[in-house]
Amino acid sequence: MSETKTSTFSNALIWFGAGMSIAEILTGTLIAPLGFQKGILAIIFGHVTGCILLYFAGLIGAQTGKSAMETVKISFGKKGSLIFSCLNVMQLAGWTAVMIVSGAAASQFIVDLGGTWVWSIIIGILIVLWVAIDIKNLNKLNIVAMSALFILAILLSSMVFKGNSTSVPEGMISFGGAVELSAAMPLSWLPLISDYTRRAKNPEKATLVSTVTYFAVSCWMYIIGLGASIFTGQCDIAKIMVSAGLGTAGLVIVIFSTVTTTFLDAYSAGVSSESISGIFKEKPAAISICAIGTILAIFTPITEYEGFLYLIGSVFAPMISILIVNFYILKVDYSEKRFSGTNLLVWAVGFILYRIFMQMNTVVGNTLPVMVITAFLCFIANKVLVGGKVNV
Repeated sequence: MSETKTSTFSNALIWFGAGMSIAEILTGTLIAPLGFQKGILAIIFGHVTGCILLYFAGLIGAQTGKSAMETVKISFGKKGSLIFSCLNVMQLAGWTAVMIVSGAAASQFIVDLGGTWVWSIIIGILIVLWVAIDIKNLNKLNIVAMSALFILAILLSSMVFKGNSTSVPEGMISFGGAVELSAAMPLSWLPLISDYTRRAKNPEKATLVSTVTYFAVSCWMYIIGLGASIFTGQCDIAKIMVSAGLGTAGLVIVIFSTVTTTFLDAYSAGVSSESISGIFKEKPAAISICAIGTILAIFTPITEYEGFLYLIGSVFAPMISILIVNFYILKVDYSEKRFSGTNLLVWAVGFILYRIFMQMNTVVGNTLPVMVITAFLCFIANKVLVGGKVNV
């Protein structure tokens, strides 16, 4: 693996691109039934919860120099971590397809090229190009892309918030449900962030800057989606761009935001694949995942992803809670063991708790209470079982 290190600034650019996403904007529109003020509160509270976990997950990779799925071995062992590596590759392939089809649909609305399948192929090729260039060589390209996105996002924001407030969109969503939707997006990055912080010249600083950058940009995108739904009465961001005369500029926003976000999914899928077996190599595996995502985007009806977000949260929120307790509090390491039965059992309980909490209407959403309960159970279980003596 290359020893080339990335700068703190380049990590900030990477996570600026991760937050600048059509998916974030579309998720923000789902929160509109709460109204503008309550919607913003839910967005901020959910992102604070999700980004705290994101920070500590990234810090583990920064301090150990391990990839995200390699750090999971600390809690679940060599074989136990394979469960999460496989789940991670699957969810990243799914995210790649979701992002490509979302970007393609918006691009097709702005510029008709004969069908979303054409735009899916174009976006897929651009993502492969980003992967081929490699993360350590992307700095200059990312500066150009992020500068363009920043300017165009400001233009988009001004257009959205110049609109007159319409009636609050109809729909049913509780404050807790909105909090959970806001936390779900940073949670989806939990199994990825260490893939980037481990390569930083100043890893701890890069972790903090990456998290803060993502928090700010993702909240911004959510609020654009929220405002678009309330102030323009329109949930389709592509239609807003076209009606505002933001044709070519709008297309640039859609294409670049889709590519810079989905590149992270494809790249980390490659890293996770390598952690599953040495026969997989990062770059070829990442390109393969991009190809699979493109095919799924063209041939499968991937349009609704709210349930997908909740599924990701239910898998990875308990996982990272256990990892945080083991690494920072108990300071135990099962990396050399085959698996940790104790932690796998606690994770299963956390997964079930998350699904149960989804049926409840708590003001703080699902992630925070499940995270606290899972962390407590992990601490007690490992203490009672004397640091994992029952693990094999």
